[in-house]
Amino acid sequence: MIAYVTVGADDISRAKRFYAAFLPALGYGLKEGVEGLSYALPVEPGQSPVLPDFYVKPTFDGRPATAGNGTMIAFEARSQSQVRDLHAAALAAGGSDEGQPGFRASYGPHFYVGYLRDPQGNKIAMFSSNPDEPGRDG
Repeated sequence: MIAYVTVGADDISRAKRFYAAFLPALGYGLKEGVEGLSYALPVEPGQSPVLPDFYVKPTFDGRPATAGNGTMIAFEARSQSQVRDLHAAALAAGGSDEGQPGFRASYGPHFYVGYLRDPQGNKIAMFSSNPDEPGRDG
């Protein structure tokens, strides 16, 4: 099980604006500190944490943050319309488009996905694979 994912950011304020455009809508809460941004899903008393957590932090070694080639983080949305809405909100909050929301021929018939880059260049996917919604073939 993946416990957490961390991306580096040189400008935490800019990163916060980007991630605040969609992570709260997916249920993530934010804790902010000198070490950066920590996003987690809520935990009810007596329950185990819902993983993974997502962190946005300055680099540990002090050198500029860079995006990993081939690295992508995917967040699951509840519906195709939420994918479209959150993709647009993230673009308006400083992200760049890496692939408009829609179906892709190489994925399953219900996998609806949009791709972005955060302000640091990290690749982000937002997807829904809700079988109760129309699929690629119908």
